[in-house]
Amino acid sequence: MLFRKTFATLLLLTTTGAAIAADEVVVYSSRIDELIKPVFDMYTEKTGVKIKFITDKEAPLMARIKAEGENTPADLLITVDAGNLWQAEQMGILQPFTSPVIEQNIPTQYRSSVGTWTGLTVRARTIAYAPDRVKEGELSTYEALAGPEWEGRLCLRTSKKVYNQSLTATLIETHGEAKAQEILSGWVNNLATSVFPDDNSVLQAIDAGQCDVGIVNTYYYGRMHKENPNLGVKLFWPNQQDRGVHVNLSGVGLTQHAPHPEAAKALVEWMTGSEAQALFARINQEYPANPTVPVSAEVAGWGTFKADTVPVEVAGRRQAEAIKLMDRVGWN
Repeated sequence: MLFRKTFATLLLLTTTGAAIAADEVVVYSSRIDELIKPVFDMYTEKTGVKIKFITDKEAPLMARIKAEGENTPADLLITVDAGNLWQAEQMGILQPFTSPVIEQNIPTQYRSSVGTWTGLTVRARTIAYAPDRVKEGELSTYEALAGPEWEGRLCLRTSKKVYNQSLTATLIETHGEAKAQEILSGWVNNLATSVFPDDNSVLQAIDAGQCDVGIVNTYYYGRMHKENPNLGVKLFWPNQQDRGVHVNLSGVGLTQHAPHPEAAKALVEWMTGSEAQALFARINQEYPANPTVPVSAEVAGWGTFKADTVPVEVAGRRQAEAIKLMDRVGWN
């Protein structure tokens, strides 16, 4: 209902040519309503600036901004994964902007090198395992899951999702294409069952005994574990003796033809600050992109880890290579 109402408003503004009020910001978001509306509501309450937004998948939203061109009502694009943000950057639908506030709040690793987007929340894509069938000492790295000891014991999500494409991209960046192919081939050979459509299904499969280990984004585990504290799955932080855990993010970019760039920039600055960052983290059990903001109680219970320091935009730059490689090894 919210989507329909907001879409109708945006359509009216676009077709009639009416000016959008200066105290409004329009956001296109691939994040679902319940993950962003509380943040926008808080901003409106504090500043009086209204946030109009629509939610859809990232590809249609980016195509829409491209098609709308100079007539777009969108000021900001919010989406998940640096691969998607990099693609939006390459499409020419985002514009660079500078902000000392954002630069202070968000580490360089989680921002575009040309200033077109910044991270809002961080998620780790890590190893999940069944503690009744796997000893923690048996686990070490992502690469080790390609070993023969894991034959018939591994669950994976489909390669069609950008999260796995980004993980693969960083493997290529770290090891080179030939070694990355060897790792992925091992994973595919070790699958216990066909790939799953989402991370929730991977976690459920581990809990049900279909497989012993899998690779998932932490916030899926966080939401599931919060609902079911007796979930028979735990998280393991791999690669702590070398490069660290693969991390990615959700982020926001300023559209190329934003009607209200200054108002939009002010919103982004606020979203990278402590108040909004804490709310983001609490709602979805993600890590704040602002390192000065504490995690939620649920996330704190998982312990700390060393994160991979490869800039997350590598996930976009090597995305095409990653997709080809995944197809080549038969990761469906």
